[in-house]
Amino acid sequence: MNFILTDRPDRAVGRITLNRPDVRNALSYELRQELIDALAAYAAEEDIRCVILTGGPEVFAAGADLRQLARMGPVDMIEVAPEQYWQAIAAFPKPLIAAVNGLALGGGFELALLADIIVAGESAKFGLPEVKVGLIPGGGGTQRLPRSIGKHAALRYLLTGDTMSADTARALGLVCDIVPDSEVPEAALAIAARIAKRAPLALRQLKEAVIEGTDLPLDAALLIERKALQLLLASEDKAEGISAFLEKRAPVFRGK
Repeated sequence: MNFILTDRPDRAVGRITLNRPDVRNALSYELRQELIDALAAYAAEEDIRCVILTGGPEVFAAGADLRQLARMGPVDMIEVAPEQYWQAIAAFPKPLIAAVNGLALGGGFELALLADIIVAGESAKFGLPEVKVGLIPGGGGTQRLPRSIGKHAALRYLLTGDTMSADTARALGLVCDIVPDSEVPEAALAIAARIAKRAPLALRQLKEAVIEGTDLPLDAALLIERKALQLLLASEDKAEGISAFLEKRAPVFRGK
């Protein structure tokens, strides 16, 4: 069985769908490996400009595979090194949109936090319930959530294991757009298609500047921004973008 499915809903947009519906897309290590392999393939495809990650119409991902986790001790965890999967996803260089229907819990929420944009259905729910089973989040939840919404708001959900609604997640700055559940695929694709029209080198440098600069002192982060801009001044896409603007036509970016 393929634990993920891939397709291209648009010429320049790739889509990855988690495919373990019988266990609410529990994130087994086999699924995670297929996921990072798919992302690596999309990263290498020059004509793919943006990627959508979804779990389908019913659930995004309800967390780690607890049956798999129950058999593991400390040494097993060290040998599996699950951080390798999260690091590979975090390093994906192209814009990544999480299209979330239903539950995004535990590792599923941590996976969504690695996306650059989250589009959610009205019934989506987000949470890190690991404390309810005597554990803590291990895929970056204790670090990325506070960095996204602040320490106090994050601890309110981390310590209780409560879920938050899509409306709450948007109010806290996690979710970008909320649409009716049935419209999530189209809403995510509409954003991805708009992103795909932009200059790919600029997209890559922009994402890198934001992610690398967020946790740095402002002066260091501004240096990253300046260097990225200086680099882009040498690109063919910069010349094409300005020419197209002055000539009042749509640009044709080539990623060069």
